[in-house]
Amino acid sequence: MTSLGAFDAAAILIVLAATLGYLNHRVLRLPSSVGLTLMGAVASLLVILIDRLGGSMLAPQLNAFLNGIDFHETLMDGMLSFLLFAGALHVDWTEMRRGRWPILVLSTVGVLLSTAIVGYGFQWLLGLFGIALPILWCLVFGALISPTDPVAVMAVLKRAAVPPTLQATVAGESLFNDGVGVVVFVILLGAASSGEALSLAEAGRHFLQEAGGGVLLGLGIGWLAFRAMRSIDEYNVEVMISLAVVMGGYSLAHVVHVSGPVAMAVAGLLIGNAGVVQAMSDVTRDYLIKFWALIDEILNAVLFLLIGLEVIAIAQEPRLLLIGLAAVPLVLAARILAVGAPLVAMRPLLSLGPLAMPVLVWGGLRGGISIALALSLPEGAIRTTILATTYVVVLFAVIVQGASISGLIAHLNRPATPG
Repeated sequence: MTSLGAFDAAAILIVLAATLGYLNHRVLRLPSSVGLTLMGAVASLLVILIDRLGGSMLAPQLNAFLNGIDFHETLMDGMLSFLLFAGALHVDWTEMRRGRWPILVLSTVGVLLSTAIVGYGFQWLLGLFGIALPILWCLVFGALISPTDPVAVMAVLKRAAVPPTLQATVAGESLFNDGVGVVVFVILLGAASSGEALSLAEAGRHFLQEAGGGVLLGLGIGWLAFRAMRSIDEYNVEVMISLAVVMGGYSLAHVVHVSGPVAMAVAGLLIGNAGVVQAMSDVTRDYLIKFWALIDEILNAVLFLLIGLEVIAIAQEPRLLLIGLAAVPLVLAARILAVGAPLVAMRPLLSLGPLAMPVLVWGGLRGGISIALALSLPEGAIRTTILATTYVVVLFAVIVQGASISGLIAHLNRPATPG
């Protein structure tokens, strides 16, 4: 297969995403993230089936195309900054402030607790399949699979009848726990790769630098953009300023070694609330919100299509497929404990209502961030095992949980029938 340039690869993905998005809207009518992932996965399985029945070379060609895309660089150093900023623009700061304690605890303590539970459980699970994996590598898997994906979560919540404070809490947790998860992942991966003992003091210092620095950077660039937008009234320039915040801010985060995802979430919250209300005219506000909604929709479509197409990488490995399926209940159990314990502890401060537990657990979808982190692992048998498991967990989350969360919420909201 002739190697494709970046423009050709992007063109293929956009055409596929537009075609499948149209079919989903007309036929399946599922949430965009769910529909595109499902159709991408089905397309991959059909390619494999056609290859086995007719001896075509479609599967190797599709595999070569996917291998030519640096998923980690494309998402972590490109798409993620746009997706997080666009998502944060639509989060209501007033409602989010009411749920600030659950957001803070769930995006820090919850991620650490889930990482530990999944890590030790994954080591035990692999032992049942005759695979011995050092605990640090199992904790690396726990770190990359614990954060929920803000893109997947918010795409689903838009269609569900969730109280505003709970919706803002879920969205806020998802925006920040991926930044925390990336920091924890980097710390654990460094220790696992070097073979040295994990220093809690050094890990804590690194965590504070990345996460705390990300908050400060986000506030700084968000405030500068706010001041610039408030001093003019020209929607073209103000939209370009928002682009500068995302692209320049994310690059600067890499240079100064702080968390880019956290910085983008904070900057998006600042511009989407104070900026929209105090610094923009009605015309500018309309253009900026619609611009970022379009960016969000396009990147969303490509991201979840890629996740679906990556099924081709695991469909021919039955044992890894079984390990991934066995990991699904483990990840869900860890989410229940990581969410349940903090909610019970914080009940005197804030009660999010009876929907909180089911929405946070079943609506805690894993997505492209987990896959991008798994793809960044060094080549070898460990990477293959973790990557395949991650694909299965993410596919289950997006397709099964994503397609059923709206129905679950509708069922829980239904008035009880008198006996």
